[in-house]
Amino acid sequence: MIFQRALRRELASSAGATFTVLFSIMVTWSLINILGKAAGGRVASGDVLALIAFAALNYLPTILILTSFISVLMVVTRSYRDSEMVVWFASGLSLVRWIRPVLTFGMPIVLLTAALSTYATPWAKLKNAEFVQRFEKREDLKKVTPGQFKESTSSNRVFFVEGATGESTTVQNVFVNTVDKDGNTIVVAKEGVIEQDNKGGQFLVLKNGRRYHGVPGQADFESMEFARYSMRVSTGTPVLGAELPVEAMSTMALLAAPNKYTRAELLSRMATPIMCFLLLLLAIPIGFVNPRAGSSVNLIIAVLIFFTYNNLVKTLEASVKQGKLEFAMSWWPLHLLIALATLVLFAWRLNVNHRYHPLMLWGRFKRRGVAAGQGVPA
Repeated sequence: MIFQRALRRELASSAGATFTVLFSIMVTWSLINILGKAAGGRVASGDVLALIAFAALNYLPTILILTSFISVLMVVTRSYRDSEMVVWFASGLSLVRWIRPVLTFGMPIVLLTAALSTYATPWAKLKNAEFVQRFEKREDLKKVTPGQFKESTSSNRVFFVEGATGESTTVQNVFVNTVDKDGNTIVVAKEGVIEQDNKGGQFLVLKNGRRYHGVPGQADFESMEFARYSMRVSTGTPVLGAELPVEAMSTMALLAAPNKYTRAELLSRMATPIMCFLLLLLAIPIGFVNPRAGSSVNLIIAVLIFFTYNNLVKTLEASVKQGKLEFAMSWWPLHLLIALATLVLFAWRLNVNHRYHPLMLWGRFKRRGVAAGQGVPA
């Protein structure tokens, strides 16, 4: 049918523009956030691009849901605004005839959303956790950002380097402040090199520097110059921890370990494709707009509906995680409520004799215009 082909093309065009805007905003926000962490020494600068890719996969299901919802809403709203829906209803066709082309357009997005939330997003969270853990368990000196003070993993040592050369194994103008049971020790040197022993230990070898130990003004205060000074900074080769967040577990692992935390995460993954499907259908009846009014109100309402729906899903997820609700009684009531609301809105739009039906509103507008001698705008 010509109408269905034209509608699918318009939906695809609207979805492409909406996705581009939303994805660009998400990538920009992630870039700013991750660059801030890299500048603060919380992530490695070489991992920025990988972390942005993982963040994109993490937010992609939400972007796809919002894209499909807004796209259908905008196309339906444009049809009302350009009076195409008046012709549609006058031809004896109902709003239900929109469901098939909308689902033809939207079902691939629903399936893609389900695949992302089930497989891709957990994998992205797993890799993100591995990158963060790998950086946190790197040698203390390799985590230092030139020009910034950095605390060691054991929290008893502070490093400062002015610059680094090579692959960050050689640093220049080093300052190290160590606090232990013997007191406070300050070491400054022009150069430092990381070396390893045969047992996997990490040593910082300082050259041409000075060491201060004790409290200034006391009799036991020590000050000495050295040409070479070794300092242990790690006792073994860093190994990634076995524990990972629940969000990074695979779906099969969630099913194999039933507890309130895994059930809450499973509820969140199940809700993603269901939300996408229901919002696709909900966008059809709520796309009504008075041809004489603007369409911005519809978009605002749609965004509020999306965020309210999403936040309610998060609330149910938190309730399951806290043990306040059982999984079997929490995953379906909210979606059933949205489905019933969609059916009610469809029934309301299908009742052409209702005083607030779009066709009745447009007919009254035409009669008022003819009565006033103004005609009906083209």
